[in-house]
Amino acid sequence: MADNYLESKMEELRQTGQKEPAAKHTRSLETLLTLNRSYRGYDKKVVVGRSTLEKIVTVNTKIPSAKNQQVLRFKLITRDSGADKVLQNIKLGGMLPELHLPCPGTEPEAFIIICSTVPESKLVDIDLGIAAQSMLLRAVDLGLNGLMIGAFNKAVLKQEFALEMEPLLILAIGKGAEEIRLTPIPENEGRAYYREKGIHYVPKVRIEDLILP
Repeated sequence: MADNYLESKMEELRQTGQKEPAAKHTRSLETLLTLNRSYRGYDKKVVVGRSTLEKIVTVNTKIPSAKNQQVLRFKLITRDSGADKVLQNIKLGGMLPELHLPCPGTEPEAFIIICSTVPESKLVDIDLGIAAQSMLLRAVDLGLNGLMIGAFNKAVLKQEFALEMEPLLILAIGKGAEEIRLTPIPENEGRAYYREKGIHYVPKVRIEDLILP
């Protein structure tokens, strides 16, 4: 009914010579990249369901794949389907061990476990990087945030979720509840992220130091 209503309204506008509503403005890639930060604390009032995770994973039907092998597979975990088991077997904020992240009450409660149908290799890792970044950009596009998690107990998670394939990476998805700022640095400065007065700072090497002479 909703679709028919919209179609008839558009037809009315065309017949009366009125302009159709402008298309919804989409954010630029630069904006999405800037907003795509690694969040380790999330707003629990925003619940991410399976349908949202499916929208995020759908990007894998469009992105490049090395030799077009398309070997990655995805296990979707929500608050109601085992998020607590994932939380017990991951580590966040390795450079800030004194903070014991995530802080109580800000734990992520939706995850995408990325697996492969073949043993990990250079080509699989290429696909893994493309897929993870693309999914996190889609999450930002949906008004959410995320985090790539490489420190986790593979053996336990394989058993807990009856995974026949080796898990390679986990994405946490939710609504970020932290303030994160990028700070430009010269090439010879330290690159460890840090926190001051509740703000998470992420050093990034300046463009002039990234481009070779």
